Amino acid sequence: MEQIIERPASAPPLARQGANVPPSRDVGNLIAQQSFPRAVFFLASGMFEAHKTSPRTAALFATQQRWLLSHAAMAHFFRPIGDIEPGLSRRSLGLLGTFLGLSSRNTAYTFFEESMKYGVIQLIDDRAVGHGRLAKPSPQSLSLLALWYNLHFQALDLLDDGQRYARFSTQWESLLPLIQPIVADALFFSPQVRAPGPHYRIFTSIDSGGWLMDRLIAGVDQESFPGHDRYLTDVRSITYLARSTGLSNTHASRKMSEAQSTGALGWIGRPGYSPIWISRGFYEEYAQFQAQKLVILDGALAKALAGGCLAFQGDRHCE
Repeated sequence: MEQIIERPASAPPLARQGANVPPSRDVGNLIAQQSFPRAVFFLASGMFEAHKTSPRTAALFATQQRWLLSHAAMAHFFRPIGDIEPGLSRRSLGLLGTFLGLSSRNTAYTFFEESMKYGVIQLIDDRAVGHGRLAKPSPQSLSLLALWYNLHFQALDLLDDGQRYARFSTQWESLLPLIQPIVADALFFSPQVRAPGPHYRIFTSIDSGGWLMDRLIAGVDQESFPGHDRYLTDVRSITYLARSTGLSNTHASRKMSEAQSTGALGWIGRPGYSPIWISRGFYEEYAQFQAQKLVILDGALAKALAGGCLAFQGDRHCE
């Protein structure tokens, strides 16, 4: 996955009012499927392991705000959003942050500079200076984005023995420019994605907090799931959680205490020496968020395959 994907020379702007959002499967029916918890645990484990492949880069996207900003940047690279000038630049990302209500202009500027510093994006012309210098995603960031899609398509395939993963993983260079703007558009206009539940927000408001949450969900004892109102995990130590997610002990402890105060989690005995449990409400908020993403990605892939005239094992999918 080392190929650089170039932005199409001409593409229509991304709609502001969600006109390109794919038709939605019913999230409730998805969650009600008997195999859905299996997909949730697969995603939690996969996302936690994925960040280990490039923790410095992955940490840039570990808050809800930066995660959405990164989707906006990638989408704008492939297809301009609204009336903002084409191309990925410091100025365009600053405008996107305010246009989509994701951040202030200065926050977006900082995100752009950090992305440049850690190789997430790279200048198209090294001689360029100022706000308007154009950048493109690095091979590493495109590989991470493709991995993110692959994990979600594998999770969807667990629900119905589908072929989404095979289709995307063998054609990701062609599909990514088609699918990313559709997915970003849907994420921006989904209230459930933009404003997840209170337990979920505790973790996604801090750097690496999302992976701390992934680790807790991945550690749920699946043999005893679903339990009553609490699900035991294989995690005991905050020090372990901090070390494995790149947080300081103080930062991790603060967030765990905040989550504990809301009833999201706790210890069955002495903290640090007994298993941590998570509440049913915490799990359900996490599962709801995953379901929203899966519905969006499922529809986006179907739309890209139908409109992109791409071949797969002898079949063609064209308009």
